[in-house]
Amino acid sequence: MSASARTDWHSEYGTQFSPRISGLYKPDNWTIRGSYGQGFYAPTPFIEDIEDVGLSRLAPLDNLKADQATTASIDISYTVDSVETSVTLFASDVENVTELEVIKPADIHSNKKVRIVNAAGKSEIRGTELLLRYRWRDLKLTGSYLYTDATKENSAGNGRVPLNLTPKHSAGAVVMWEEHGSHLVGFEAYYTGTQHLEGNPYREKSKAYWHLGLLGQITVGKVSYFINAENLLNVRQTKEESLLLPVQAPSGRWTTDIWSRNDGFTVNAGIRIQFGH
Repeated sequence: MSASARTDWHSEYGTQFSPRISGLYKPDNWTIRGSYGQGFYAPTPFIEDIEDVGLSRLAPLDNLKADQATTASIDISYTVDSVETSVTLFASDVENVTELEVIKPADIHSNKKVRIVNAAGKSEIRGTELLLRYRWRDLKLTGSYLYTDATKENSAGNGRVPLNLTPKHSAGAVVMWEEHGSHLVGFEAYYTGTQHLEGNPYREKSKAYWHLGLLGQITVGKVSYFINAENLLNVRQTKEESLLLPVQAPSGRWTTDIWSRNDGFTVNAGIRIQFGH
């Protein structure tokens, strides 16, 4: 068992107390971990939308409360021979989350178009992650699945809506065949489910997509030749729609959020040379 506590004295947000407790239990092939903690975060003007364009349109911070977070998690793992499995349950509540708000009506004599405010209600995240690893001779397989239910209070105060850019379902699989000093072949596949999009004039929900990758390497003596291919399906958000907004946002941004890949299909190859023993 482990317990700790931290106290912060902040000139703007007063005294903040942050406790934490965690435990570990390992009977036979099982490993069980649990943790619970609280924390705070002092508001800052450098949120994502403002970092993109600078502070020129942002009104001074005023009447803000510090973010307050409570988190908890339980992780259970089981290992036998060449199989390893684990399941993780996690949850967090965050109050006073800061977000950007358009000033209405804007003062025609001021260039301040937006301000930072505390969101109504609290953000809630609940989820679970499943992991499986299996090794057979030179072959290693890893699979994972993540479920995330992330919501916040509707700005109208009449219900809850999904958090921006947070997929509810995502998964991954990696297969690796490796003989040390001879060869390596790997394949990876990652799935990202649909995401809620805020401030996107083209769609309210993103498309699900896959990312596939392939790696190969051959070693002869002290020289290794490798080739790596990424995004085999050539997934790009710009295939679906433009990244450019039709009208500049009040914050000054000209682009939408990135919810997919944008690098397209890429291949790189090279040589590694080992010196010495």
